[in-house]
Amino acid sequence: MAELVPFTVPVAGDKTLLVWELSSGPTAEALQHSLFTVFSQFGLLYSVRVFPKAAVAGPGFYGIIKFYSARDAHRAQKACDQKQLFQTSPVKVRLGTRHKAVQHNTLALNSSRCQELANYYFGFNGWSKRIIKLQDLSNLEERENEDIVTPLQKQSLKFFCAVEVVLPSHECRSPGVGMAEEPLDKLEEGSLSFLMKRKVTQKLAIQKAMTDAFQKLLIVVLESGKVAVAYRPCEEATDARTEEELQDLIQKFPRKLYFLP
Repeated sequence: MAELVPFTVPVAGDKTLLVWELSSGPTAEALQHSLFTVFSQFGLLYSVRVFPKAAVAGPGFYGIIKFYSARDAHRAQKACDQKQLFQTSPVKVRLGTRHKAVQHNTLALNSSRCQELANYYFGFNGWSKRIIKLQDLSNLEERENEDIVTPLQKQSLKFFCAVEVVLPSHECRSPGVGMAEEPLDKLEEGSLSFLMKRKVTQKLAIQKAMTDAFQKLLIVVLESGKVAVAYRPCEEATDARTEEELQDLIQKFPRKLYFLP
């Protein structure tokens, strides 16, 4: 069995755990922290959320935990179901129902989440980013005095960015592009406000480019625990559960599968 982990928001039921019979004593925030502490031992978590039970069901809470990996979620369910964990009474843990016929719309992870996922599987030193181009495409009118910024009407700051996410030890490179635009209709605070907004727009363009680059990478986790990365410039992210599906992927990208030590 092999698993593909894309840089997208996990929505599949087999990556989601439902936890109930949580004690009504602690606050929702305390329970959320306790759940994160326990379940993060099994793999990287996308989210941990705690909700009060319906009024007719009595006091208490239930939790919804999302993993990036279905394999990690399954291990956590088996290990934690009917265990006391952090409270005096046992909790119930179930996997969400997986409907293969239903195709969910995939949402790209934002750049910070992409970096978190890359750090987890590739290591902090296992990847890097390189800004290839950061271009100002703003439609600002020329001003005689560059030091004075007057209110601008129907103008905007716009930046284009091209980056490359690099796995240097494996000669894997994934390009990405992004564009960000911020209106300047109400620029009334002088040059400092202008410079700050310019910096924010640049940063947003870089973040969008990084997200785009990560969408072309697919983490391949083999049953042995070995990790590989596949480059797929035009393919949508999908989950693979069998060795046959993995082989199909390798055949599509025979020169773009890089195994990590």
